[in-house]
Amino acid sequence: MDFLQILILALVQGLTEFLPISSSAHLILVPQVLGYADQGLVFDIAIHIGSLLAVILYFRKELAIMLTQYLHAVQSGNWQHPEVKLANLIILSTLPIVVGGALFKVLAATDLRSALVIAITTIGFGLLLGWADSKGKRQINEHQIGIRHAWLIGLAQVLAIIPGTSRSGITMTAGLMLGMTRKAAARYSFLLAIPTILMSGGLVALDLVKQAQSPQWSTLALGISLSFFAALACIHFFLKIIERMGMWPFVLYRLILGGAILLLLI
Repeated sequence: MDFLQILILALVQGLTEFLPISSSAHLILVPQVLGYADQGLVFDIAIHIGSLLAVILYFRKELAIMLTQYLHAVQSGNWQHPEVKLANLIILSTLPIVVGGALFKVLAATDLRSALVIAITTIGFGLLLGWADSKGKRQINEHQIGIRHAWLIGLAQVLAIIPGTSRSGITMTAGLMLGMTRKAAARYSFLLAIPTILMSGGLVALDLVKQAQSPQWSTLALGISLSFFAALACIHFFLKIIERMGMWPFVLYRLILGGAILLLLI
């Protein structure tokens, strides 16, 4: 991979990971449009790590409180602190994707990486996002949800294994349908990305250990760095404007993108 290809793919990943438009779809489509060879899941996961580091840095204060209070809860047996409850809900929401990712990893890396699948999921889940944004009550924040909410959001996240669905998009959609505010749904989705990316990265790391050929570490390091800065900027601005802007700009983008893909396939 040359520098320009790394730059484009890393920026695409960083800017789309936390927007409800599917980073995986863009990482499949952009190389096809530009005539690049598919970069493969190893590089995809590497630039996802850049996004992971960005969300950890952005939420560093909340995560520090969660960790401190969680350790205190383990020692004291008092699990009532709001950040401890939130941490437990995030853990619960992560469980379905752990199982789903292990079961469908090979399918996600092969048969589902097609333009037709991406077009259908981009349009279908885009319309679902628009419906949820319009009909959702938008009354509760991430600290007011319960076990049922967390479990349903986690089940929805499993659908993100299909390229074009968008992990952030489907979890925000589920959050909105369950009555969360736009900002709360986004914040919960971003926090949920931390264990999710860690788990998916771990699966690929295990595969790397089994491979005789070592990956190009300099390429991966550059991709991680570029994705990190792009993702950090994306998170910052998205959370500032989402309540005012709503989800419909992203819905329209998804409809246009999905429609364009279908036209190219005809």
